[in-house]
Amino acid sequence: MIEIITKYFPELNEKQKQQFEMLDTLYRDWNAKINVISRKDIDNLYEHHVLHSLAIAKAIRFKDGSRILDFGTGGGFPGIPLAIMFPKCKFRLIDGTGKKIMVANEVAKALGLDNVEALHRRGEEEKGEYDFIVSRAVMQLPLLMKIIQKNISKKQNNALPNGLLCLKGGDLKEELKPYLNIIDVMPLEDMFDEEWFKEDKKLIYLPMA
Repeated sequence: MIEIITKYFPELNEKQKQQFEMLDTLYRDWNAKINVISRKDIDNLYEHHVLHSLAIAKAIRFKDGSRILDFGTGGGFPGIPLAIMFPKCKFRLIDGTGKKIMVANEVAKALGLDNVEALHRRGEEEKGEYDFIVSRAVMQLPLLMKIIQKNISKKQNNALPNGLLCLKGGDLKEELKPYLNIIDVMPLEDMFDEEWFKEDKKLIYLPMA
């Protein structure tokens, strides 16, 4: 199951491999009780959710001690795969749906991820400051930017300036217009060779520091 992950991240240690391996059972069990991943999509967990989340790890290796906010995490994506990948970074996962946050918390606990805190909270209520905010297609970029502007730390720790790393798909021309001079758009088909990533999937990086 996790061969698709080790194919792109051969440097994983045994503990990380084991944690990635556990995701299948954990999400299947939880999904049977609370629908956090579409029922049709659970068989594609590793490709459509785990590897998709890890596109962020292809774009940046977060330095130890970095603080990352996963905005609108749902059942824990991209935050949980990234927390496995970067065990020495701190991740806060927030979502406005309590049931989904409960799942993210239980999964993190079962994996022994002590670098994850999942909270039932709307973005407007989040007061913390972070090096990066990560997200998977939660809302239009201009609206997201308005909400998260307050949460970007001024202190720089990483090779990339602090900002937003957002996974999106489809035609983004209009949405990206206000940021054309500063935005970096990375097609996921340049990172991964599975067919699904050729369907106009992108990682958007927007420096905000």
